[in-house]
Amino acid sequence: MELMAIKAWLRRLAPGWALSAYHWAMSWLAVLAFGWPARQLSIIGVTGTKGKTSTASMLWHILEQAGYTTGLISTAVFAVAKESWLNDLKMTMPGRATMQKLLRRMVRAGCAHAVVETSSEGLAQWRHVGLPYGVAVFTNLAPEHIRAHGSFKAYRAAKARLFQFIARHHGAAVINLDDAEANYFIQSSGQHVWGYTFRDANQFSLERVLSAELEVATVAEVRFKVVGVNIALPVGGEFNAENALAATVAALALGVPLEKSAAALATYRGTPGRLEFVQTKPFAVVVDYAHTVESLEAVYKTLRSKSKLIAVLGSCGGGRDKQKREPLGNLAGSYAENVIITDEDPYDENSRAIMESVAAGARAAGKREGENLWIVEDRRAAIHQALTLAHPGDTVVITGKGAEQWLMQAGGKKIPWDDRKVVREELENLG
Repeated sequence: MELMAIKAWLRRLAPGWALSAYHWAMSWLAVLAFGWPARQLSIIGVTGTKGKTSTASMLWHILEQAGYTTGLISTAVFAVAKESWLNDLKMTMPGRATMQKLLRRMVRAGCAHAVVETSSEGLAQWRHVGLPYGVAVFTNLAPEHIRAHGSFKAYRAAKARLFQFIARHHGAAVINLDDAEANYFIQSSGQHVWGYTFRDANQFSLERVLSAELEVATVAEVRFKVVGVNIALPVGGEFNAENALAATVAALALGVPLEKSAAALATYRGTPGRLEFVQTKPFAVVVDYAHTVESLEAVYKTLRSKSKLIAVLGSCGGGRDKQKREPLGNLAGSYAENVIITDEDPYDENSRAIMESVAAGARAAGKREGENLWIVEDRRAAIHQALTLAHPGDTVVITGKGAEQWLMQAGGKKIPWDDRKVVREELENLG
């Protein structure tokens, strides 16, 4: 029996409390084995359903530009000071030993801070053990990973662990006041709560509230003003204004003036696989990680304002959030002129069944198979077809994987993959 199958079998048999105790104990063993490196770092946690990778990346960039040697652990990228590389683990928070090894490496490099994208599954499995968080950032919350946690309530509670830690250790919580779950996380966070908002700040009585005014949000840039300071970001999408504001307020909580954050963000070039333009002319090709209904709609809205869309998408397998599959297809069918449904990460589920679920949503939006809707199981072939359909001025948008480095298939099989690399290869093949 393969190791992954054995692990899955043990997870099904073991009671929840035993699994939790096991994760907790193994995490502490890893912490002690590596000499508890996080005690020598200022740890900033970033959590939320969407935006946390970009927010963490922006905060790392701000701190580095402000003169603080900083490490980064995120879904897309790992960084130690000026050195960065893609996260090829297919995990937001690395496993226990890898996490501690990275933190030890940061200490050796002289890092003062570590920005850690902190996932709900990582929190549920105690991967945050030994990390003395001083600042925690909440970006937003929407239904996601429901199968892993059992319910939305349990998913929310897992994320709240980070803020309960902040409350116990008198750290600072940075909360998105525009999110419907803001009050829940405020109540979990203790006395030192900093809020940020693009809306009405008067309803909240917190240690500090920073209200921003959005001025420009296009495909190419966003500009907003906060406390009289103009911030211009050379990456597009209104959601990136929200991410930049979160990073700016977190940096302020760490003592970085708004003016320094503004100067740093003016040089920010984006996060790999997040609204990443692989090509702009004669037609644009964009790769994005969006895999939830909310994030996919935000990407489509941003790109649709400029051109006709050709959408390539799928949905993850392994039983993950099956309820989102038809809505994802419906969004693609509503926003894009042409829709190509393909494989994403089927794991042990039937690939065709997943794709048919997504396609059902596109059909409900009026798409007709063979006319403006296609199911192409091979992801490379799907990308190739999308590129052949594109005309000057169009935008091909490929979602679901971003800069991930693997396609996950049955039996734990991993196929090396990078949507961006495949796009470049297929563009070259087209001549």
